[in-house]
Amino acid sequence: MPARPAFEIGRHAIAAGSRATVDLPVSVLSDHTPVTMSAHVVHGKRAGPRLFVSAAVHGDEIIGVEIVRRLLRNPALNRLRGTLLAVPIVNSYGFMSHSRYLPDRRDLNRCFPGSTQGSLAARLAHIFMTEIVKRSDVGIDLHSAAINRTNLPQIRISPAMPRTMELAEAFGAPLILTSKTREGSLRYTAQEAGVDVLLYEAGEGLRFDEFAIRAGVTGIMRVMRHLEMLPAKDATRPRTPPMKSRSSYWIRAPAGGLMRSYKTIGDQVMANDVLGVISDPFGEVEIELIVEEPGLIVGRTNLPVVNEGDGLFHIAKLSKAADAESTLDNMALEFEADPIFDEDEII
Repeated sequence: MPARPAFEIGRHAIAAGSRATVDLPVSVLSDHTPVTMSAHVVHGKRAGPRLFVSAAVHGDEIIGVEIVRRLLRNPALNRLRGTLLAVPIVNSYGFMSHSRYLPDRRDLNRCFPGSTQGSLAARLAHIFMTEIVKRSDVGIDLHSAAINRTNLPQIRISPAMPRTMELAEAFGAPLILTSKTREGSLRYTAQEAGVDVLLYEAGEGLRFDEFAIRAGVTGIMRVMRHLEMLPAKDATRPRTPPMKSRSSYWIRAPAGGLMRSYKTIGDQVMANDVLGVISDPFGEVEIELIVEEPGLIVGRTNLPVVNEGDGLFHIAKLSKAADAESTLDNMALEFEADPIFDEDEII
């Protein structure tokens, strides 16, 4: 049988059965320091799907960087079928400055597919789309909430890509949220190019969260097993089915003031439940935050100081009756028992 061809990326060729980190030139800083986008390629001996895993499209979303680091340390990748393209830091500018955005304040996730002659964000988006996304069959894009917000681990999929539900169920995050894509986003542009993408949301900007990290690493391994990129022995199937939602809404601050929260992510709430209270600094006026429709809290602000109109609680309306507490407890036990995690990984 002839040897499998090498995988070519940029000016590099990765032989079948080998792996390497390659640097894709992006730009040069004002002090003449070169900037690259680094990708780690694992090119299996045997043919199979091409999967990309990306993180830090928003530079302050570091949970995904840690997920990719742990993924690449897993010895199961030595038995990989197909090709894995891992980009732990897409937006190196934002990552270095602890910022969500690029130096020109553009949001990279609104600049796809980009161009070779556009803004810095457009050029970076073009390189990522050309070298990584369009050369893949499936992608998993890792995100977190912004600074001072936190998200329950969840997979977001597009209603226009039905196969992604199958992949999302294989991932096994606590919640699958069906949500529309935005023009200019990576998920929208990949969909236009025929590439299925799962968007993983979990945790808070510039913070590590062990549950969110374990859910992410385990989920990626499960997807790779589902795609037959890894043998069954190298990844467990989810035993606890995820909760599902087709819509969500925000509870916003009706006035500015100081918020005292009574609920947090993962809490199941009913209509008319009180989520918290906003008061003025004197305690003379207090406004209760009331649940409009029953659901699951999947995101919230961590700041007690709020302005009128701020998004405070993100609530997903569940597709059917669910016991959120049991689901989350069972999943936590699954992640703790997963043999891919060692004690020295706990952070």
